[in-house]
Amino acid sequence: MRLHFPSRLILATLLSLVQAFVAHAAGGAVQGPAATGIPRTADGKPDLSGIWQVLNTAAWDLQDHAAQKGVPAGQGVVEGNEIPYQPWALAKKKENYEQRATLDPETKCYLPGVPRLIYMPFPFQIIQKPNELTFLHEFVHAVRYIFTNGSPHPSGHIDWWLGDSRGRWEGDTLVVDVIHFNDQTWFDKAGNFHSDALHLTERYRLTDPDHISYSVTVDDPKVFTRPWNMNMVLYRRKEPNAQLLDYECYGFDFEKLYPYPETGASK
Repeated sequence: MRLHFPSRLILATLLSLVQAFVAHAAGGAVQGPAATGIPRTADGKPDLSGIWQVLNTAAWDLQDHAAQKGVPAGQGVVEGNEIPYQPWALAKKKENYEQRATLDPETKCYLPGVPRLIYMPFPFQIIQKPNELTFLHEFVHAVRYIFTNGSPHPSGHIDWWLGDSRGRWEGDTLVVDVIHFNDQTWFDKAGNFHSDALHLTERYRLTDPDHISYSVTVDDPKVFTRPWNMNMVLYRRKEPNAQLLDYECYGFDFEKLYPYPETGASK
């Protein structure tokens, strides 16, 4: 039977309404084409399991930067390319940059912190379970847990290198609330830093089987004048033998190793 134009229009409208109702009943807004064909767990959540790595230079500098010795040129990952420092904090950031060779916590082999661990130039593996995601990082064997069982953050203020991460699913997006940081880590090698009041909101969205859209909102009222955002893509490592390897870090006292030649002693 051939449908006339009004009948086809009515049928198309009814199909759209049915699709919208089904999507709403599944627990989220209508998903676009990017949400189809992605791997899912037994409970229907997007499956983030796998080995991932960034292809950017954020670990050197979050903002646009030119190449220099030991630093590849790169485009920034900060929205608007501006980090809204308070005046005193901007002066501190410049001081960090000038003394980055010795002040950068990474050179002391401290844990890089979050979100820096995500965009270090090393792969990491996500293991996803119904109530928890485990992030295994190649860099210094760092391990991070994101709890998705509905439990709250522990009380108090707790100084942790990687903070405390509590996640929830909003449709197909994993939203992670992270607090309880110390003030000993930087965002990058360029001296961008935070205080122990750092509060992160991360979002992980699997756009297709091999790409995660990663964004993070940074809020730290002790250091910045307002919250600000970073955005980047995580790429799946697809080599048949892809695996995490060993990366150890050894901190050295450079002043003792390389004393001033005038005196033959360190400062």
